[in-house]
Amino acid sequence: MNEVLDTRLMHPRDQIAMVMTRIYKRGLTTTSGGNISIIDDNGDIWISPSAVDKGSLKPTDIICIRKDGTIEGCHKPSSEYPFHRAIYKNRPDLKAIIHAHPPALVAFSIARTIPNANVISQAKHVCGPVGYAEYELPGSEALGAKIASEFTLGYNAVIMENHGTVVGGSDLVDTFNRFETFEFSARTILYGNAIGTPDYLSDAEIDAFETQIPAQLPEMKVTVHSSEEREKRAEICDIVHRACTQGLMISSYGTISARYDGDNFLITPTNVPRWDLKPEDVVQIKNGEREAGKTPSRSTYLHQAIYKQHPEINSIILTQSPYLMAFAVTGASFNVRTIPESWIFLQDVHTLDYGMQFNGRTEIADIICKSNPAVMIKNDCVIITGNQLLQTFDYLEVAEFSAKSLVMCATLGAMVPINNDQVEELRKKFIG
Repeated sequence: MNEVLDTRLMHPRDQIAMVMTRIYKRGLTTTSGGNISIIDDNGDIWISPSAVDKGSLKPTDIICIRKDGTIEGCHKPSSEYPFHRAIYKNRPDLKAIIHAHPPALVAFSIARTIPNANVISQAKHVCGPVGYAEYELPGSEALGAKIASEFTLGYNAVIMENHGTVVGGSDLVDTFNRFETFEFSARTILYGNAIGTPDYLSDAEIDAFETQIPAQLPEMKVTVHSSEEREKRAEICDIVHRACTQGLMISSYGTISARYDGDNFLITPTNVPRWDLKPEDVVQIKNGEREAGKTPSRSTYLHQAIYKQHPEINSIILTQSPYLMAFAVTGASFNVRTIPESWIFLQDVHTLDYGMQFNGRTEIADIICKSNPAVMIKNDCVIITGNQLLQTFDYLEVAEFSAKSLVMCATLGAMVPINNDQVEELRKKFIG
């Protein structure tokens, strides 16, 4: 299935099959677990089937339950259909629902607690307040009533006691963004707990952060698309989709840019789900102006400052990946002297205060350089730079793998880093 189709224009059965495949490939559901539904303008509910492999779900497998109760399709509808129906009845503003058993959220479910989405800045806005539904028999009307009552209170995401989670949204794109961000927040908290104590942002801090966002660049009157520029657009989309597939970026957050001519560059837009990014969505920034009719990433000024100060840097990735963010939310030391490759690629990674990507872009541009290609922003992101986009993505992968190893190491004992003499040998041989 083509991941860069405009999801909102697809038939409900195609949307459900594509998103379920996406969820399964990301390891956020099992072969038998989870269900997705969409209610259309006619009041008909399209829902994933019962007892059909989620790893190979096809559009023809999707069931339609008409408004009059007639069931159409070659399988039985999901056994959890009762709570989907109950939610839609109580919340007519919701048009799509995802229920699954993603590991981190199940961890909170079985500990009978709710993850605090304020661990990451944008998660508060994407997830919103989270409800809690006490345990009832799966597939029962009682479970449907309990979950629907939580949604009636205005929650769009609910932890199901000893079961998993259910989220709703204005369409399936909105719902998937919420589901993915909710699980990401839960993973960040769990990994953070393995290496320290997560710090949470107050609502006031998040609101103050939003007021820092600078005004948009002026629009350019004429946009010229050279062959090199078109090629860079496709490359950016390819890396974004790759990052999403590997869990290094989520739909609701992540920015990639690439220089293509002098200090001019291309950058991903804001408010476009990263999974669905298309080349025509990418925004050209030229001579301090933005492509007309498009809204570039809110971090555009930071990218602009880095490119202007560092001619050797030709690409930037600003993202959230769960193991790196464990360090960003705890302030634990991210010591990359784990294996030779990690130190050679990353060397020392600085951690900066929350909000610096807006009010401290000059300081970030001063810190980042060829020998320090990465920085972390507390409770927000990691910024990776490089000469070419694929190299920058490689640095991101190495950084996330290093962070993952350090989190795993925490269960074994203290990390023993490469010593200073060994580092000096690496410096002489590979850096000079």
